[in-house]
Amino acid sequence: MTIPLLARDSHRPALRLLGALDLPLTRQHECTGPARHSFAMLLIGALRGPVLWIAPAWARDHLNPDGISPLTGAENGPERLIFVAPERREDLLWCMEEALRSGAAPLIIADLPEPPALTPVRRLHLAAEEGAARGHNRPLGLILTPGDGGAPGVETRWHMAPAHTPGTDRWHLTRRRARTAPPAEWHLTGRPGAWALKQT
Repeated sequence: MTIPLLARDSHRPALRLLGALDLPLTRQHECTGPARHSFAMLLIGALRGPVLWIAPAWARDHLNPDGISPLTGAENGPERLIFVAPERREDLLWCMEEALRSGAAPLIIADLPEPPALTPVRRLHLAAEEGAARGHNRPLGLILTPGDGGAPGVETRWHMAPAHTPGTDRWHLTRRRARTAPPAEWHLTGRPGAWALKQT
């Protein structure tokens, strides 16, 4: 049996988020924290094309369409999102894997009840690489996990939390892990098209 190896290309194309943060394409990334959905909105605003949003059917919290445009920009409204709500826990990552393998969408997001294990994460990396070879996109995968997350094998891990002050929307963004960059922290303020990112 031949086991495919993950590509180790140090020059892998990346999505540059907010002009300073690199998320390599055809890889899986993780975001945790109380504002992890806001981080997902930033990615949606930075890419063009359809976005697949996978969340369990039994989840109690769902995205509010009215809250999407303020973080992504008016031209990136909720009409770009395709929602998938599997009823079985094992189908969450299966849906993500198949979507990545198709290469049909530039961004696939899975809102998970807990971090996946190493083997499923490796499968997601491989599916994204296959999708880049067969589709029209180099798909980026983002898993949103509760608590401190901790999915093994992800390319980057982020934590985002609100840090609002009276009259100012502000977030605290932390890169907790990255294969090619050290941990770092930023404050994020502003609005779509005029985000301000300041390293702390």
